[in-house]
Amino acid sequence: MVNLKTADIDFERKTIHIRQSKYKKDRIVPLSEYMARGLQKYISAEPPHSWLLNGKEPDGCYSVRGISWVMRETLKKTSISKEVNLHSLRQAYATHLPEEGLNIVTLKELPGHAEITTTMIYLHVAQCLLIKPHSPLDTMYGNRK
Repeated sequence: MVNLKTADIDFERKTIHIRQSKYKKDRIVPLSEYMARGLQKYISAEPPHSWLLNGKEPDGCYSVRGISWVMRETLKKTSISKEVNLHSLRQAYATHLPEEGLNIVTLKELPGHAEITTTMIYLHVAQCLLIKPHSPLDTMYGNRK
């Protein structure tokens, strides 16, 4: 998050280009319409220079420590009692997508996991709908009898 530049946000395609993150890999993740509206408001109110989140130094980005402080201060103003940190956002992202039906192979790519076993860790808390085992022939043609 701290390494995002304004040019990494593509509002037309609704994507975010994450550059050289974990494992020094680039990846592109979806940008929700909800988040896009919030980012556009932020950008018009606090026009960033090159980094999406400007730090104290001219043309400097926020530090991880600074973002952690902002998150802690914001949490104090909420009724959230659960322990939350910046990594919790990543965990929530990877947990809720399979709950909405995203397959694990696609999910593996979004957080940039090198191994699918890392992604599977998130499944232990995901509350996915149980689908009764069936033959694909039963659903392939729109349940025609």
